[in-house]
Amino acid sequence: MRKIICITPIEHIDGAWKSLSECGRVIYDPYINKEDLRKKIVETEVDTIFTNPNKQTFKIDGELLKRTDIKTVCTASTGTNHIDMEYCKREGIEVLSLTKDYDVIKTITSTAEMAFTLMLALIRNLPKAVDGASKFDWDYEKYIGRQLDHMIVGVVGYGRLGKHFSRFCDPFFDGIFVCDPYIRMFGCNYTRLVLDELLSKSDIVSLHVHLNKETYHMINEETINKMKDGAYLVNTSRGDIVDEEAVIEAIRNGKLKGYATDVISDELNDNVSNSELIKAMNEGLNIIISPHIAGMTVEAQEIAYLNSIRKLEKK
Repeated sequence: MRKIICITPIEHIDGAWKSLSECGRVIYDPYINKEDLRKKIVETEVDTIFTNPNKQTFKIDGELLKRTDIKTVCTASTGTNHIDMEYCKREGIEVLSLTKDYDVIKTITSTAEMAFTLMLALIRNLPKAVDGASKFDWDYEKYIGRQLDHMIVGVVGYGRLGKHFSRFCDPFFDGIFVCDPYIRMFGCNYTRLVLDELLSKSDIVSLHVHLNKETYHMINEETINKMKDGAYLVNTSRGDIVDEEAVIEAIRNGKLKGYATDVISDELNDNVSNSELIKAMNEGLNIIISPHIAGMTVEAQEIAYLNSIRKLEKK
């Protein structure tokens, strides 16, 4: 019988616990740290890890997996940067993810919806306005925002989420620009531009790309300098796609009007308490940060987790 350790909360998802239990004997420890996880894997001879990156504060890598019985890592996500894929491939450990389950993931719109929400909150200064009202401040002047039909939005990445986000923006904006090197494969209904041109012409830039060697710090001092003065930046992909120090400096000097993100750099190493981005937000810079909740809706979790478990059932 398969021995599974589940290191992500699933009890709140209807049917998830029952379905996972039918795959094998389950050890449930959703808040375990890396050191204790290794001990438990070794002691209990677990062969399968079931996870999701939103609660995982460490990387599943050789340090964790070496000299264990782990044969499968199943993640209820499309992204896999929380797993050392090269190590798993080299050691013959199978990684099950939703990355290429297009018929499944195309029904999950929650992250794109969150990107749209963050964008609106950013350009309308909503968190600051709410905070002001909570302190009985009724002076609107400092919270004046922008109107969408006078703005251009640039969408970087036109995969599943970029498409959903563009569709949400379509009725509201003066124009939509899209940048994606694989766009010929996917097709596109909007104006296609190379990255530099998109940055220079967009009032808002929204990021919808996977984190890899090509996209690491895609948004940096050089690319920010190519953006329109006073542009806004939105990120619901991964924190390390942007150079956070460069973003903070650009907001301080007025190059960027604001940054809204659902992710921060180096989340997997539990960097939250040391995040310079969070410190900058707390100093009053126009930065909005949510705690990686974009995909965390009831519907999205049910789709992602239950389909991930079904993939495990078939193995």
